[in-house]
Amino acid sequence: MLERAPLLEIDDVSVAYHTRGGLLPAVIGASLTIQEGEAVGLVGESGCGKSTLGRMVAGILPVSQGEVRWNGRDIATMSADERRAGTLRTQMIFQNPFASLNPRLRVAEIVGEAPRVHGLIQGDEQHYVDAQLRRAGLDPALKWRYPHQFSGGQRQRIGIARALAVQPEVLVCDEAVAALDVSIRAQVLNLLKDIQADAGVSYLFISHDLSTLRFMADRIAIMYVGRLVEYGTSGQVFSQPAHPYTQALMAAVPDVANLGAARPAPLPGEPPNPASPPPGCAFHPRCPLAVEICRTVAPPLVRKASGQLAACHVVPDAPEVTP
Repeated sequence: MLERAPLLEIDDVSVAYHTRGGLLPAVIGASLTIQEGEAVGLVGESGCGKSTLGRMVAGILPVSQGEVRWNGRDIATMSADERRAGTLRTQMIFQNPFASLNPRLRVAEIVGEAPRVHGLIQGDEQHYVDAQLRRAGLDPALKWRYPHQFSGGQRQRIGIARALAVQPEVLVCDEAVAALDVSIRAQVLNLLKDIQADAGVSYLFISHDLSTLRFMADRIAIMYVGRLVEYGTSGQVFSQPAHPYTQALMAAVPDVANLGAARPAPLPGEPPNPASPPPGCAFHPRCPLAVEICRTVAPPLVRKASGQLAACHVVPDAPEVTP
């Protein structure tokens, strides 16, 4: 029996920005897959390229190198109509619910405009808008209000309703709950979980908050200076982090069960300038385990003994399986 292709596959993708000083690499050789109904978490420090990768997945930014495949088909080989239809498959929920909604439009227009333009509404438009608002946990009676008349949590729900209105298969959540209060954050995360269970929507969930990803993600990708340095199931990454950078991120999470215990020393230094990263492994200037090869040779992302993929010379590789 043939194995089904992933819903979305990113293969050795790079994204660069044109600046006055030349090309600035933001994502370098990233590869990951998203299966139907799966949530993949993407985590890293500010400026590491995770939002750029998310915007590329959503079709907002072009791919500089590599392939993006939908159900096994390279989008570069699709016709213009197929690519246009494909843009509806992936929608984005942005970090700032105060800046991501048009203040001049009422909620009914914000949610109903895209499905109307793309011919997705069969029947009465307002009934369709009401249904999307209910899915996002909002009272349809509020649809004639403007965004400034809502709280931050309600605005984020409007953003979710707008994304759901075009019937996407993948939602890219770029720090979608970072700007919300803790109690509201939990409500929105539970809502996204319910939507995933009801509609089979897949997520690329971008966050710097590991506790959020522990709750949301089936698999975790760790990013550092534009490269994926670890990639595995949530259980693998949280129970046995392989890469020293991942270990440092995990150690920085407060342990509420042992608040009086000694804390590990914080990670020294800052991430390097992506325009001029150090040779070899970009993490080696901050890594307590770095050896000579780390300073000269960039490690590939390979399977490690703990089961996940990691880009590290020091961590033991998985034993080769003989046929």
